[in-house]
Amino acid sequence: MKEQFQLKVLDILKRKHFEHAAVIAGHDGLSRVVKWVHVVEVTSIRNLLKGQELILSTGVAWKDNSNQFVSMVKEFIDNNAAGLCIELGTYITDIPGEVLELANNQQFPIIIFQQEVPFVEITQDIHSVIINQQYQKISDLENYSQSLNKRLLTIESHEEILQFIFSALDVQVIFRLKNGEYEFVPDIPPSSQAVILEQLAKKQSDEHFAVAPIFLFGQEFAELSIYSPDIPISEYDLLILDRTATALAQHLLRELYVEEKKRAEEFEWLQGWLAGEHSLEDIYDYLTENGCKTKGNEAAVLITKLIPLKEKSISDVTYLKLLFRSVFEQNGFTVFFVEKRNELTFILLNNRAKRNLKERIKKAIVSLEESEFIRKQGSAKFIIAAGKVSESLCDVHKSYLTAKETLKIQQKMTQKQSHYFYEDLHLYRLISQLSKYTDLQELAAEYLQPVIQYDKKYNAKLLETLKAYLECNGSKQETSNKLFIVRQTLYHRLQKLENLLGEDFMEREKRVAIEFMLLVHDYLAASQPGKIGQAK
Repeated sequence: MKEQFQLKVLDILKRKHFEHAAVIAGHDGLSRVVKWVHVVEVTSIRNLLKGQELILSTGVAWKDNSNQFVSMVKEFIDNNAAGLCIELGTYITDIPGEVLELANNQQFPIIIFQQEVPFVEITQDIHSVIINQQYQKISDLENYSQSLNKRLLTIESHEEILQFIFSALDVQVIFRLKNGEYEFVPDIPPSSQAVILEQLAKKQSDEHFAVAPIFLFGQEFAELSIYSPDIPISEYDLLILDRTATALAQHLLRELYVEEKKRAEEFEWLQGWLAGEHSLEDIYDYLTENGCKTKGNEAAVLITKLIPLKEKSISDVTYLKLLFRSVFEQNGFTVFFVEKRNELTFILLNNRAKRNLKERIKKAIVSLEESEFIRKQGSAKFIIAAGKVSESLCDVHKSYLTAKETLKIQQKMTQKQSHYFYEDLHLYRLISQLSKYTDLQELAAEYLQPVIQYDKKYNAKLLETLKAYLECNGSKQETSNKLFIVRQTLYHRLQKLENLLGEDFMEREKRVAIEFMLLVHDYLAASQPGKIGQAK
């Protein structure tokens, strides 16, 4: 440590009023720091001393009582006084042996004046030194602060600030980031780091160790510590530590602002890409700026919707994004993503052959579903909607629109999977488009209303039977097995269906129409629960 000048008992012995003074006990304590001088001529001093005072006394308060003398010296020591100066001759002629023994054992200096000395002049002299010393500290501190503030204008990383405080104090500097990682300036071996971190974890008060938390937005964001194994940390060191922590807070806040602004600009640009606002040249320029090299022009958009379970909050979205990026990159994609509430939109740029692009996306999704993080994730589940593959980077917005359509349809399907591709939805895409222009509820009611009403009145399960019968391609044996009913019960239900739908309900065109309307019914039931079946 670059030691700041501190007035010690040894230095005071060199002042002019101590020319004829003698140290008679506590020689090992002459390096004690003196912060003030105090004249004591009373027997009760507990509320008078704050620590590190040099005591001046004539001993009048205990001149005839050696026990009182010993007791007073014990109080001086307990209150961390720097030393005791006694004028001999006026009230005291010698120092009791018990006092000398106590002072030697506690390394507490006792200095005697063999003749009368001017306590006022001693006090003025020493206080002037102390005041000048404090003024110099304030001046040094101000210079440090000004230099640090100037550097803040050009500093690019917090490591430069850590190096700056190390240069000023020559102590071990420890910096803990929000993510829990530690940085040491200067760098030291891992074994030495472990010893210091063990002390840091205890959070114990230590004259060789000081900690300054760094707060941003009302929360502890980082922590700056200094460690001096040899020389105790001074008040000046603590002030330097405090100023440096403030500078670090300003720098980290600026970094966060720059990062947030960059994220906002990136979000805005990617939103423009998804909206089809950028030319191919703009897109290539953006990819080049971000160090991305694509081997093809194919791209696909995936929308991942995070669904909180119960009332839990979604735990670690950041880790989820890193996981998605890692898995898709392993399967040959460059990944960009846009986060919006509980929805993550991924733009996947193909880096391999086009022929197995869809299979690689499927493989990546399966890997995600089987990952340990997803399986242990107890706060949310997710569904993935994959848009149509675009042949050009300019057509990413088309893939995005189909991904949104896939997500919309996916949320209205009765038999939900964790992921769907737009091109695999077939009839559901047709239903979604028809729903924009046609009253599908009325159309479905035209075919299925008699069956729905009958089920509602008699709880006959005819609609369930109709679905199973069509799925089994009219096989009575397979249908009865699927429904877990005897064939006689099935015959009875099929007869009811013929009466309600007509004897020709299994003929090709009508059958296709009924199958389609069953899908429409399920689609509408998911989007308008409670209203299906009420049309007349």
